[in-house]
Amino acid sequence: MKKQSAGILAYRFNRQALEVFLVHPGGPFWQKKDIGAWSIPKGEFGEDEEPLAAARREFFEETGIPVEEPALALTPLRQKGGKMVFAWAVEKDIDPGRVLSNTFEMEWPPRSGRMQQFPEIDKAGWFDIVTAKQKCNTSQATFLDELLLKLGLPAEQPGNGTSE
Repeated sequence: MKKQSAGILAYRFNRQALEVFLVHPGGPFWQKKDIGAWSIPKGEFGEDEEPLAAARREFFEETGIPVEEPALALTPLRQKGGKMVFAWAVEKDIDPGRVLSNTFEMEWPPRSGRMQQFPEIDKAGWFDIVTAKQKCNTSQATFLDELLLKLGLPAEQPGNGTSE
């Protein structure tokens, strides 16, 4: 089965400037990584699940926040590792402080025999487009460009960085 993920790119207008909502992966491998580590909330789904339903499910699993608002389809993309990513943009104002992620279990430290629980995401925040392009997985920057285009906004939207 081919690997595929679906996710939601939440956006809002803060003082007339566009901001996007990104999440940072949890766990020890990502703890000290920032640039290029953030992502839209997304996750894998199988052949038997409709991609938009999977995107909404994954957003809820990773943030604890349901997303039922109308969704604007973005063009699917293939990441460097070969995984196909489907995404939808949804206008929704989310309080990053209310995010409650699901967890995963892994052996940590490696070869210790000790299993530990880690949050799927450990941080969430709002970013202007310029900052988001720096922080997110490089292939996902395409979603940001397409969102600007579909909203009829200029290609670059400078802002004040983050409102995590």
